[in-house]
Amino acid sequence: MISPDPAIRPQLAVSGVIFRDGKALLVRRARSPGKGFYSLPGGRVEFGESLHTALHREVDEETGLRIEIVALAGWREVLPSGPGSGHYLIMSFAARWTSREPVLNDEHDDFKWLAPEAIGDLKVTGGLHEVIAAARRLV
Repeated sequence: MISPDPAIRPQLAVSGVIFRDGKALLVRRARSPGKGFYSLPGGRVEFGESLHTALHREVDEETGLRIEIVALAGWREVLPSGPGSGHYLIMSFAARWTSREPVLNDEHDDFKWLAPEAIGDLKVTGGLHEVIAAARRLV
């Protein structure tokens, strides 16, 4: 049975593994969910919006960067883990940086351009290493 409340349905989201000179952009979440964890820029897809349009919009809103989307690198499902948490299907794309320098909005409080092998023990969101590896093979 489908829930009549859209707030408790799975949400479609996008993220981008943005490469520049062999390094991927990681942003640190400034608030929950995921506060303090490094992840990828991205967010929810709005009704009637294509995945590519959503990714360009989210990257612009969160970082100010301009990107070229290469291909779908993978997806991840995030299931509710407790009160206030959501259910998300995140479509992750490989992308190339094309212009501008990062200017973060209030959703993030730090960023790093890192080679995938340099991420080390940085506190990152689940599945991040795998999606970066998949995206790296595409760019």
